[in-house]
Amino acid sequence: MSTQHTTASGTLPFDHTYGLGYQVNHEDWSPYPRVNRLRQTFLDRPYDIDVERLRLVTEAYQAHEDKPQKMKVAYAFENILQKTTLYIYPDDLICGEIAAPAKASPIYPEFSVNWIIDEILHSPFEERANDQFYIRNDEERGEIVELCRYWQGKTIEDSVNGKLEYDQIKGSQMGEKIFQTNLYHYAGAGHLVIDYKKLMIVGFNGLLEQARGCLAELSKRDPDYDEKRDFFRAMIIMHEAAITYTKRYGKLAADMAKEETDADRKAELELISSNCYAVAGPAPTTFFEALQLFNIATFLIQIESNGHSISYGRMDQWLYPFLKADLEAGRITKEFALELLEVEYVKMNNATKLKDKGTVAVRNGRGFGGESLTIGGIDTEGNDVTNDLTMLMLEASAHTRMMNPWVCVRMHENTPYELKVKAVECIRCGYGHPKLFNDIPTIKGMLSKGMTLEEARDYAVVGCVEPSLPAKEYGWHDAAYVNTAKMMEMVLNGGRILDGPKAGEQLGPDTGSLDTYKTFDEVLTSVDAQFAYWTGQMISSLNIIDRAHRQLKPLPYLSAFFGNCFKTGKDVTEGGAKYNGTGPQAAGMATCADSLASIKQLVFDEQKYTGSELLQAIKDNWVGHEKLYALVNSSKVHHYGNDDDYADDLFKYMFECYCRNVKNVPNARGGKFSPGVYSVNANVAMGLNTNASIDGRKKYEPISDNMGPVHTDGGSHDTNGPTAVVNSVAKVDHSLASNGTLLNLRFPEEAVSGVEGRDNLVSFIDEYMAKKSMHVQFNVMSSKTMRAAQKKPEDYKDMLVRVAGYSAYFVELGKPLQKDLIQRTELHF
Repeated sequence: MSTQHTTASGTLPFDHTYGLGYQVNHEDWSPYPRVNRLRQTFLDRPYDIDVERLRLVTEAYQAHEDKPQKMKVAYAFENILQKTTLYIYPDDLICGEIAAPAKASPIYPEFSVNWIIDEILHSPFEERANDQFYIRNDEERGEIVELCRYWQGKTIEDSVNGKLEYDQIKGSQMGEKIFQTNLYHYAGAGHLVIDYKKLMIVGFNGLLEQARGCLAELSKRDPDYDEKRDFFRAMIIMHEAAITYTKRYGKLAADMAKEETDADRKAELELISSNCYAVAGPAPTTFFEALQLFNIATFLIQIESNGHSISYGRMDQWLYPFLKADLEAGRITKEFALELLEVEYVKMNNATKLKDKGTVAVRNGRGFGGESLTIGGIDTEGNDVTNDLTMLMLEASAHTRMMNPWVCVRMHENTPYELKVKAVECIRCGYGHPKLFNDIPTIKGMLSKGMTLEEARDYAVVGCVEPSLPAKEYGWHDAAYVNTAKMMEMVLNGGRILDGPKAGEQLGPDTGSLDTYKTFDEVLTSVDAQFAYWTGQMISSLNIIDRAHRQLKPLPYLSAFFGNCFKTGKDVTEGGAKYNGTGPQAAGMATCADSLASIKQLVFDEQKYTGSELLQAIKDNWVGHEKLYALVNSSKVHHYGNDDDYADDLFKYMFECYCRNVKNVPNARGGKFSPGVYSVNANVAMGLNTNASIDGRKKYEPISDNMGPVHTDGGSHDTNGPTAVVNSVAKVDHSLASNGTLLNLRFPEEAVSGVEGRDNLVSFIDEYMAKKSMHVQFNVMSSKTMRAAQKKPEDYKDMLVRVAGYSAYFVELGKPLQKDLIQRTELHF
């Protein structure tokens, strides 16, 4: 890639080194004492469950049981914002929470309650192996159960369960976990970016004015008049409530200032109050005010619904005009702007989400998850957009080193050298940020969804890996996890699983088995047939879930930030956005590819073993087949990830097979399905429900993660170094997976140390991007460091690791996931 340069700068030189890997007993990272105190306060807080939102939403629904659903959700939102307890903490400069104290999780009974009742009574949240939450006392424990019982029979889960057929259930998380739709089955969708640019120009008042105008212009000759009327009325109620809520914070700050005896803190509280009143309706006029409006507007999305991945879009673009104007007018310094960003970064972590134990098994972590912040890239005309704020946002990330925000750097052929180096300096710190996205294949994937070139160039990242179009796409990204290894199990065994309660039952179509295949082409034909069947079951299940959200949990507050909803008079859950996708993702691709490679080589090409012998080996979980087990885990068998066309072509077949069976299938909102190929960390939980596989995996081991090569207890299958891995990954057309791809790479600290190590990593990233792969992220952490953290977790409490699409505190992860991270191949240049 060509080397361009930029004059954009932060407060430190672009090549400033922030450290190498995690340091035990480290000193504070931020130069701002306030930020270090806020960070430590966050780490010291417990993870609680807060009852207030549950209480207020139930109160509102009971008072308005006869109202249309859109009005119910509006009155509930209004009731919460008028009555919820507000908090401004010591050292805060920006206020707003999610209707719960910092780090406490509210409850969202609109989606599901049966699991909450069950876990309180039988599997207490505080007794989980990981992701524990704590209820303050027995009185609140009883109140939660009582309030949740009101919602039984009224939730999205109840609606969905009543409509699913056995053929759908048998493959889902309620059955054999061939696919898992539990994320939206039990909770909100999220995975979006709102129109922050418009909000910053018009404020809440501008959105209200537009909604009132649309309501006034409705025609009673319109057959959907009543639905559109309720939609705009609900939107108006909710945005008026947002203004009231913002003013409440202004008043709270002013009241606290009157009682404050410290002159400096008194002035800060008065400024907080002024900022809140300034954006309680009108658009912001300063950088500080813009951050305050951003914080409240974003947390209100999470108050309305508990969807993951409410992401921040291209923040260095929509926020930059305020910084530029303030700097030019002398109203702010870069140093204070950076402090404000760091305060906000810490605050982004306050929101936590209570999840069911099944979801927690698939994905460890107590945050909402997926709050991606996208920087860099090109504009709608193809020009690089790096600016001072781009650099400051990376500095803030290196100084705070927390789970959120998930910083994503867009890269292209003219990405400035200074931005590359600054990103790599953050990566070398070993806390997992930023992740890197390649504009070329990502924009191509956006175009395949029907977007214009100008729109596609404006993509942002939501969640772990998913490209989305801010303010125009309601993409239902991350809609389901697909265990391709379990599909492969049925390819090998006549549509049946090998072991477990359902062993022997005809779950999928009988498309042949290793006992019967005469040619390798028959095996590949069977793969396609099983994938077609099971993706069909998943797709039909997701459409049922989609319609339940439309019926029971419309999102009028959120819809105001999607301009097309004003034009259509439809909520985002009804297909009101311009682009309406559904994005399920496949896991275990390399497990499947290496299994196929073993079958092709050993059974059909070399004829060293029969298909029946391989099938028996995995039925026996490799016991008694030690020689064969060692062989399939050795370099004597072709493996994906080694720049070996024999195996890589089979990975490509698997990748294209999944995409072909999902891409462009119509969904319930008038849009189309969009495939992704990534597992986040679900590969670990999926492995716990998957029998042995012919790649050399034993029963219950993780399946392969994301786009990465196989690593089993028998050894890592990639043995030729990082360049070979990249070459293998690049042999597929990543744009086919328009819902995203993900590659995790891990380097020990010494591999990237010094100027030489830094420059090697920069060059490696250049080569990766030149090969048109979509996305890559790094762990700079040795297995030795992670094992030390297992032995003395008290010394590593704030050690972040890049799990998959997200970073998390290593010592808070479950033991199986910790093991999976340790077993990933350590790469060296």
